[in-house]
Amino acid sequence: MGGTLHYLSDLLLGGSSGKTSHKKKRQFNTVELKVRMDCDGCELKVRNTLANMKGVQSVEINRKQQKVTVQGMVDTQRVLRRAQSTGKRTELWPYVPYTNPYVAPPAAYDKKAPNGHIRRVDAVLPVTPSQEERLATLFSDDNPNACAVM
Repeated sequence: MGGTLHYLSDLLLGGSSGKTSHKKKRQFNTVELKVRMDCDGCELKVRNTLANMKGVQSVEINRKQQKVTVQGMVDTQRVLRRAQSTGKRTELWPYVPYTNPYVAPPAAYDKKAPNGHIRRVDAVLPVTPSQEERLATLFSDDNPNACAVM
C-alpha cells in the first residue's frame, strides 16, 4: 500500500522517484537565415522577434547580405518559424563559402549569392541501378514499348 500512495503522490505532485526525465537537452547552436529586409523597420522587427525567443544569446543582422545569425540554446526549426512569423520571406542560409576553384563543391552557381559564396546543393540524388536499367532499356530492341524513332 505504501508503494501505491508513493506512486500517486509522485504522479499528482510531479515529483520523481529515481526515474529519469525524457526531456531533450538543448545545446548551443548557431542558426543562419536569409531574411528579406528592406528598411530599418524590417530589421528592427526581425531583431526584436528573434531576440525575445527563449534561449537566444545574440542576434546579428547584415542587411546588405539579407543575413541573420542567431546564437544560443535554440532549435533551428523554431528560429525559422519565428522569423517567418514576422511576415518576411525567410529561408535557411543557402550559401557556402567558395574558396578553391579547382575542386568542384556540392553547390551551384547563383548570381544572387554574396561575394565569395555559392549556393549549397544538399540533395544531389545519384542514379540508382533500377533507374539506370530503365533508361538503358528505353531505346532497346528487346523492349516492345521502346521508342520507334531510332
